[in-house]
Amino acid sequence: MTQPSGALRPLLGVGIMLVAFNMRPALTSVGPLLETIRTTTGLGTVGAAYLTTLPVLCIGLACILGPVVIRRLGADRGILLAVAVVALGSGLRGLGGSGPLFVGACLAALGIGLSGVLLPGLVKRDFPAKVGVMTGLYTMVLCLGAAAGAGFSVPLAQATGDWSTALGLWGLPALVATLAWIPFARGPDPAEGALRRRSLWRDRLAWQVTGFMGLQSSLAYILFGWLPVVLQSRGLDASEAGYVTSLLSIGQAPFALFVPSLAARVKDQRLLAAGLLGLAASTLCGLVFGPLSLVLPIGMLLGASIGGLFGLGLTLIVLRAGDTARAGDLAAMSQSVGYTLASLGPLGFGLAHDLTGGWSASVALFCGIAAAAGLCSLGAGRNRTVSRR
Repeated sequence: MTQPSGALRPLLGVGIMLVAFNMRPALTSVGPLLETIRTTTGLGTVGAAYLTTLPVLCIGLACILGPVVIRRLGADRGILLAVAVVALGSGLRGLGGSGPLFVGACLAALGIGLSGVLLPGLVKRDFPAKVGVMTGLYTMVLCLGAAAGAGFSVPLAQATGDWSTALGLWGLPALVATLAWIPFARGPDPAEGALRRRSLWRDRLAWQVTGFMGLQSSLAYILFGWLPVVLQSRGLDASEAGYVTSLLSIGQAPFALFVPSLAARVKDQRLLAAGLLGLAASTLCGLVFGPLSLVLPIGMLLGASIGGLFGLGLTLIVLRAGDTARAGDLAAMSQSVGYTLASLGPLGFGLAHDLTGGWSASVALFCGIAAAAGLCSLGAGRNRTVSRR
């Protein structure tokens, strides 16, 4: 597919935003309802840990399919397939019971992972002069989708009287995005297959970007799955915990918009990464151990750091890639390995709490992951590009 004309480019941008909105509600809608789900299904702590971990693992596995999908279907049809799978998986959760819940969560995660691989290359291809702005915009909309999933799931469950119906309703906006993307679902450009290059698996910079992407994502998925539980253990009810988690996601939006634009303008992103990681670690400690009277502003700051880190991770994929083909290759590698690595975070966070009965060990794990991401950023943030051949 050639670059869209001036008249079509704004419509394509709207389509990208609709897809981006649906890349998080399937994940963030579970956390606020997790205690209710555990009560009604008999799911224990370990089962809840798997429920928050398996979708992230599926995201990583789906990313491996990115280059294959580009070659067989093209990036544009690949996006259509991805968002349709998100709609199917989200809707399946509405059938009720632990079986549809797990299967639907994993299906939705597969679509989320595939769209996450395809969008960076599509942005670099169709908006080459506005990479930072477009990356920031769709990351911001993605964060708003995360906020919607966290904030509206409990009210939906209360209105419908059933947690499964509330989760299933998140298939509707994904269905809207699927229908809206149909006009852009053109076949593969022969050049897309020709742009395949030698594997990046031996490229040190590619591994540094992958490590940063995976580790910062692990921080986010820990919060998506466990922050409502942490807040409820501190005395907040389910609605209040969901509200704070929603505010955290809303807090992501401004930084998700601002950080990619800033990162694209500076040559070195290491200081930016260090500042955001430090903010994430300190604010989580504040939520877990600080006064409840400050939970809202601290939650907003935590959201700002997580949103900025995610936007920075996506921007680094584009900046460290020399061309569109390499952007697709690096996105596939960094997100397949990265999200597989990220899946261990929610599992470890939950198991640490289960073993110790408190949150101190879990918080220490979170801070350790942030420190490891900082080490990866020392290489990933330097002004270089991955090997071309």
